[in-house]
Amino acid sequence: MEIKKAIIPVAGLGTRFLPLSKVLSKEFIPLADKPVIQYIVEEVQKSGIKEIVFVVSPGQKAILSYFKKSPDLEKLLTKRKKDSVLKELKDFQEKFKDMEFSFVLQKEPGGDGHAIAQASKMAGKDPVAVSFGDDIIDSDQPAIEQLVEIFKTCNAPVVCLKAIPREKIPAYGSVVVEKIASRLYKIKKIIEKPEPSQISSDLVIVGKYVLTPDVFGYLKKAKPSKKGEIILAEVFDKMLNEGKTIYGYEIKGEWLECGDKQKWLKSFFYMALKDPRFGEE
Repeated sequence: MEIKKAIIPVAGLGTRFLPLSKVLSKEFIPLADKPVIQYIVEEVQKSGIKEIVFVVSPGQKAILSYFKKSPDLEKLLTKRKKDSVLKELKDFQEKFKDMEFSFVLQKEPGGDGHAIAQASKMAGKDPVAVSFGDDIIDSDQPAIEQLVEIFKTCNAPVVCLKAIPREKIPAYGSVVVEKIASRLYKIKKIIEKPEPSQISSDLVIVGKYVLTPDVFGYLKKAKPSKKGEIILAEVFDKMLNEGKTIYGYEIKGEWLECGDKQKWLKSFFYMALKDPRFGEE
């Protein structure tokens, strides 16, 4: 089945970026000279998906304005003869002219599973891609496209995986897996922030997925955790316990994390150094 839509949840509070996140949504923090959200959208677009549903918090509408045309600004730049800047703006707007953007509200924080569930009506009965704003994969082939290719062969949910050093795994979602083929695994169990004794592989979950309609059915029935959140990993684990099949794919590419200040800084310098306009300087 063709993947026609992508869900991008961006409703998080961004508490790890306070006080900056009081005035600037985390997805607009830049890597080199582009905000994180633009990398995410471009990855979806390059994967052949033209419809994006953002999950936003109340009042967080700037994300739609960012990708819209700006006629007033174009007129001002034309009047002031800012030709090079005007061209840059028009090139940016032209890049996304065929994309369809919409949004749904997550009225209050309720976990990553709760955020995705808000877009269930927009997803309908079709499989969808999901990409969270904390994770960018710098690769020749877009990460979402890699996951979609796996989905087309297995018709089951696909989770993005990446190998990391074992000492870092307790801070992530760990997986117990059975290897099927090169980079392809059948997931047996998911353990959020495992104890060292619970770690059985060096693979952890990256915030990118292909989800099937039955996942949304489980999300709707899911009960909040002790923290009052619906966690996608816990929903996956329930599905696995009931005999559902979920695959994991070890993604090709460099994983750039933006979940906290230090990880974001590393990702920022990676992109700035790689950019031919800025790298040498």
